Amino acid sequence: MAVSFAALVAAGAALAPAPGAAQEPLRIEITEGVIEPMPIAIPAFAADGGSSTYAQEIRQVVVDDLAGSGLFRVIDQSAYLAGAGSVDARPDFENWRVINAEALGVSEAALTEDGRLQVRFQLWDVFGAKPLGDGLGLRAAPGDARRIGHKIADAIHLALTGEPGYFDSRVAFVAESGPKNARQKRIAVMDQDGANLRYITDGGALVLSPQFSPAGDSLVYISWGTGAPKVVYQDLRGGGSEVLGSFPSMSFSPKFSPDGGSVLMSLTDGANTDIYSMSLSSRQISRLTSGPAIETSPDYSPDGSQIVFESDAGGNPQLYVMSASGGAPRRISFGEGAYGTPVWSPRGDLIAFTKQLGGRFHVGVMRTDGSNERLLTASFLDEGPTWSPNGRVLMFFRESPGANGAPQIWRVDANGRNLRRAPTPGAASDPSWSPLLP
Repeated sequence: MAVSFAALVAAGAALAPAPGAAQEPLRIEITEGVIEPMPIAIPAFAADGGSSTYAQEIRQVVVDDLAGSGLFRVIDQSAYLAGAGSVDARPDFENWRVINAEALGVSEAALTEDGRLQVRFQLWDVFGAKPLGDGLGLRAAPGDARRIGHKIADAIHLALTGEPGYFDSRVAFVAESGPKNARQKRIAVMDQDGANLRYITDGGALVLSPQFSPAGDSLVYISWGTGAPKVVYQDLRGGGSEVLGSFPSMSFSPKFSPDGGSVLMSLTDGANTDIYSMSLSSRQISRLTSGPAIETSPDYSPDGSQIVFESDAGGNPQLYVMSASGGAPRRISFGEGAYGTPVWSPRGDLIAFTKQLGGRFHVGVMRTDGSNERLLTASFLDEGPTWSPNGRVLMFFRESPGANGAPQIWRVDANGRNLRRAPTPGAASDPSWSPLLP
């Protein structure tokens, strides 16, 4: 079958074993303990002459995505005893059991008469000797070959873990260049694996804190182009940008609501910094907090009913939760040190944060009531966590000390494993992870 990218997410669910089905022993349980990566075989695609280069590119994207997740170990092709054969043919499972492959992904590619790239994919349970679902059919322009690879990797992740993947997504960030005391900063967007980089701003103005909309088709960010901070809305589909508001004092941390209809931000009025909500349709601003404390870095819960934020009302920065309409907040962090930049997981189960303790910075997670706090990282400066679309991985930026120190984007699983640098062309900060692309 052939499906569009828009329909592929729904089609990918067909790869997931039904509860209680024979394939269930393949399921990876993602827990806080040590996970042994699942060995999986991804043979070379069967391809006609015109599509062979694209097929190789797609396979490499799949391999890199799966290996980078830390959940899968793609067995080297030199160990394979046979080719994969046709997508429609039943594999000789013994050839794959011998090399201890638990799953086998078989694909084929071809260019259609109208010049589009058509890919078919089937995942097999090697030891159960059964297909996992009905397979996938993808058709797209050849220039979208990498996206096809990400879609296949997402489908494999769903089938073998029971959870959606995060590979077909993007990351917005601040690309930095120049000396530490005179950095040029540009808003940039790239695929989550570093490919397809493009710059959104030209570096003529100081820019900070890009944040994706829930649909992934726009950003908000802070710009200091005229000396006064402005909240800017950027349409990523080619629709240009517009200033949502210009504030004579200071503004910080714009964040979209889950329905995309409003933006949270912190505004400074005299000595006070409070949290406000702006309707994107009317541009009306509602004040949600008041008082002498500095309250900033707000973020909505996934259902839009609550807001988590940072406040020094208790003497040093701690995390608080309140209703999305404002009202009395409740404190959820009580540990030593200073807490900041909270972000609610898309799953709704955890809140990530930055913590300063004992001269070190950490990225950590806690449950939404503040319990089960865990610190995942530690360095001279770790800051600004952002969640993957499936709520299993965090990106953040880490800055090295000294005159030549520069920020870089890193990623870590929510259980603290698989810490690694994210690929960027140079110094980078303030990451924001998009939802899965349609």
